[in-house]
Amino acid sequence: MKNEKERYDLSPKELPEKWYNIIPDLPTPPPPPKDPDDGPSRMDNLNKVFSKGVLDQEMCEDRYVEIPEEVRELYRQAGRPRPLIRARGLEEELETPAKLYYKSEFESPTGSHKVNTALPQAFYAKQQGIERLTTETGAGQWGTALAYACSLVGLDITVYWVRAASSWKEERRNLMQLYGAEVHDSPSTQTKIGKEMLNEDSDHEGSLGIAISEALQDAKRDENAAYSLGSVLNHVLLHQTIIGLETKKQFKMAGDYPDVVISCVGGGSNFGGLAIPFAADRINDGKETEFIAAQSEVAPNLNGDYRYDFGDYAEQTPLMKMFTLGHQSAMPSIKADGLRYHGAAPIISALKNEGFIDTIIFPQDEEYVFDRAKTFIQSEGFLPALESAYSVAAAIDKAKECKRKGEEKTIVFNVSGNGFMDMEGYRDVLGLG
Repeated sequence: MKNEKERYDLSPKELPEKWYNIIPDLPTPPPPPKDPDDGPSRMDNLNKVFSKGVLDQEMCEDRYVEIPEEVRELYRQAGRPRPLIRARGLEEELETPAKLYYKSEFESPTGSHKVNTALPQAFYAKQQGIERLTTETGAGQWGTALAYACSLVGLDITVYWVRAASSWKEERRNLMQLYGAEVHDSPSTQTKIGKEMLNEDSDHEGSLGIAISEALQDAKRDENAAYSLGSVLNHVLLHQTIIGLETKKQFKMAGDYPDVVISCVGGGSNFGGLAIPFAADRINDGKETEFIAAQSEVAPNLNGDYRYDFGDYAEQTPLMKMFTLGHQSAMPSIKADGLRYHGAAPIISALKNEGFIDTIIFPQDEEYVFDRAKTFIQSEGFLPALESAYSVAAAIDKAKECKRKGEEKTIVFNVSGNGFMDMEGYRDVLGLG
């Protein structure tokens, strides 16, 4: 019989009171966003499409940012703090000398870490008197999280959902609708850019960059609406540091500290949420922690070019300095659609450029990744989201490497969402049923 799992739980009173902003501690902070040389100013549009609360945090240079008590209460309602779990069953299955821990972000009401930024973004919008939020979503986790947050604070929401994922995730669409969301497949007939893309290809699968363009166009034409983004931007990663801040407290409870921090990367929010507080220790205290970003070969943005690029297909955002494949890149669809984005967050890109982050690129054929997720499911009992399966696979591969080398390393990875609405993806790739 496998040993009982070890859970490290914080009490609601131990919920962090501040988010951590790594920008003041970075050896070379990411250069600020800017306008392109030609055309209208994108920078001037920021205060028209974002709420003041998140825009202030986007430009913030303070090391710590207080979490409003109202947001902390929303966090508690959403089940924070969340456990850190010692993966005893997985360790035994792999016969590895490594110690494996995972952060259980899948225990949120919507099943993902995205709630961590959805709640403050909805709070700040409501506080300002905004009536509706617009957003994009890839795998659907972010759209669901923001719909949940809007339902709690009393906002309307419109979601533009990448067609490659929305075409087979009817249950997730229904959940967004239960929370009150208006959901459109992207490209859609609701915006100029959507109509243009459909005119070119009526069966266009869409991309996160196109969906962002649609959500921005929608927000700009409605003075009572604001736009909300689920990854990439500084304020999003700021909110997500709640993950790593809790995890650091839990490692103190365990009397341990990670040698390796692993998570998957699309835009970078769940990786940054776990890794950034530990990266601060490497920068400031000389810790030798290794950081591994797991990606798909269809969108290995951290292996792209480090340069200024737009965040969306239609070039409505300011230019941001990031590792990018190009904002109009065509990327094949995969089941883990949340990893299919052309650029990595500026903060994550700055860390990668400084040599803090290693990458592992998994093949487009997701059988390798999902087969390792099956090992996790059968030894730990939890069903990871398709994107989180990449974190699991990277952690398993690292644990196997430790076995080959006889290394007793401590590895932590983020299971950023659950896969209860992703079963069709597992079925199709692994041949279940």
